[in-house]
Amino acid sequence: MLVVEAIAKIRRAFFVQEKPIKVICRELRVSRKVVRKVIRPDDARWGDGVSL
Repeated sequence: MLVVEAIAKIRRAFFVQEKPIKVICRELRVSRKVVRKVIRPDDARWGDGVSL
């Protein structure tokens, strides 16, 4: 499980520093699947089609 600090590092690296997913994975030693899940937009997090 990722801690909040790791999620913040991933989001900062992708959105602020504009690093590619592959580089983030290498530096933070997490899978591409995890990085994609963290940077996914908020509206895509709900897989059941429910919008609030």
